[in-house]
Amino acid sequence: MSTESSAESSAQSSAQSSVESSAESPSAASPEVTAKAITVRRARTGDVPAVRRLLDAYVRGGILLDKATVTLYEDIQEFWVAERDDNAEVVGCGALHVMWEDLAEVRTLAVKPGLKGAGVGHQLLEKLLHTARWLGVRRVFCLTFEVDFFGKHGFVEIGETPVDTDVYAELLRSYDEGVAEFLGLERVKPNTLGNSRMLLHL
Repeated sequence: MSTESSAESSAQSSAQSSVESSAESPSAASPEVTAKAITVRRARTGDVPAVRRLLDAYVRGGILLDKATVTLYEDIQEFWVAERDDNAEVVGCGALHVMWEDLAEVRTLAVKPGLKGAGVGHQLLEKLLHTARWLGVRRVFCLTFEVDFFGKHGFVEIGETPVDTDVYAELLRSYDEGVAEFLGLERVKPNTLGNSRMLLHL
């Protein structure tokens, strides 16, 4: 689910948004059971090791770009996690990064391999969109391989960066690699190859 990019960057943000439908191996629990017994809650620092494992499962397959563990701690307040009610296992995560007054990005959306079809990714994305509305955000961006997944939630593919000249100039001042991907800057183009730029109007 796009996935921001270089090791420390939010570039993992963008591609990271792309893992709900990339399950690799069967889960110990059936998707049906898991989907009915999941709680989506705010992430805590103690969840970072579990989030690290979720990302690593996709980094190894080249689906997501790596993200430094220190960055996960720094950004933990942006994260929500999906936790199984029966054993408190964290089986999914996702983050919402605010970029401007009315604009945010879904980042690092990842689900435990084997839970494809359980609805965990959909629950996480709905919580992130609810959070965006609560914050006053009216547009949500993602850079992703999972066009169909995000399309089910109303996201549509876009071309140009959807901000005016003044906002573009302000965003250029950001050190965040995910913002650089959003702007389509040349230095991060390799991180976005094959990804689709998508936007949702809330």
